[in-house]
Amino acid sequence: MTASQRDIALSSGRLARRLQDWIGAHFRLPAPDIPSLTSFSRVGTDEDQIPHPGELTGTDCPAEEAAAPVRARWGLGNAPIPNVVHLLEAHGVRVFSLSRDCPEVDAFSFWDRGIPFTLLSTEKTAERGCFDAAHELGHLVLHGEEQMPHGPQAEAEAHRFAAAFLMPRADVLAHAPRGASTSWILQAKRRWKVAAMALAHRLHELGLTTEWQYRTHCVELSRLGYRKSEPRSGVARETSQLLGKVFAALRSEGTRSADVARDLHLRPADLNDLIFGLVVTAQDGDGQPHQDRSSRPQLSIVR
Repeated sequence: MTASQRDIALSSGRLARRLQDWIGAHFRLPAPDIPSLTSFSRVGTDEDQIPHPGELTGTDCPAEEAAAPVRARWGLGNAPIPNVVHLLEAHGVRVFSLSRDCPEVDAFSFWDRGIPFTLLSTEKTAERGCFDAAHELGHLVLHGEEQMPHGPQAEAEAHRFAAAFLMPRADVLAHAPRGASTSWILQAKRRWKVAAMALAHRLHELGLTTEWQYRTHCVELSRLGYRKSEPRSGVARETSQLLGKVFAALRSEGTRSADVARDLHLRPADLNDLIFGLVVTAQDGDGQPHQDRSSRPQLSIVR
């Protein structure tokens, strides 16, 4: 990431804080419920480095083990997660879109005054977007409010957390055969809504495929176009339940997104960047006069 790309991403984060403050002043939002499991992180210690994604390590990685208590706390069991963005929002994470001016940045997360934020790229496939959301949850859980994690070790920890969070060991072992074929991976990835490459690696780190089988999967998937994309995916990109409810409530009382942008002293394009791909908003036109905005509806998300 270049300095310019980093500055654009950080600018998106600052705008997200401003929009969050405005929404929080007008709606009742879910309280943050993100467990702090920094003891599962080895970042900054003298212990062995966490292997990078793609390296076989088994399931004794502390970062991976952190996924189980989060799932238990949220009552998820071992079942696949239908919608990661909805799940994060229900537990108090404020999810926004990264500026389309920095497509090289996949996602990033941070804490602000006790509120967790995650910003996601709108340029990724649905499956990779799900994994990015789980990856950023890993940062929030493992690296806490006081850290700004960076570097390959922190990224590898978040990667291992995301893999275990989306593809729990017990569920994969219950459904995956040993020595699975590439065609099986292409069918089964729909169960967990993950990229084919991510499932191939998960099978390998759980010991269900050999090194040779894993490399064969990678070669075949790459040849089929699954290195950077998910051809014929059929999986819809996740949207925001929270922002959808907020802007639907605003529209019902005659408040346009341009009005919100004006209150925040933002250009409408900047506001649209923050919610692009997460919520459908009405285009401003020559509508009827606005209703009085003195009273605001209260918003709550049903878990």
